[in-house]
Amino acid sequence: MRDATDRVRAVLPASVEAFIADRTTREVVTLNLLVAIQDCLDLAAHWLADAGWDVPETYADVFVALAEHAVIPAEMAVRLGAAAAFRNLVAHQYGALDWRRVYALAASDLSDLDAFCATLAGRALS
Repeated sequence: MRDATDRVRAVLPASVEAFIADRTTREVVTLNLLVAIQDCLDLAAHWLADAGWDVPETYADVFVALAEHAVIPAEMAVRLGAAAAFRNLVAHQYGALDWRRVYALAASDLSDLDAFCATLAGRALS
């Protein structure tokens, strides 16, 4: 997950206009966002299963379940649920991507993914 978010940070241009104009950068960012979000989803599902808790059928609900078990804050679960929806949009090509939204996610919301992994790592070590 960290490799994917590091790659996004490394290639993301300073402006949304530059991002929209560069197809290769858009593809690199989108792919690495997909990978980072999928890694978080996989970690979440494994955490639930390893704890013996039910694993929900939808990706967004995986994060909600972790919040219900007090593993992550509820606010984080809501934001990560939105990231899961983005992942579904990309993975299943449900529609055209809004490149401004992708840029906003890449420019500001990576910290949620980092915080999620840090939270799980901290709980695993305690």
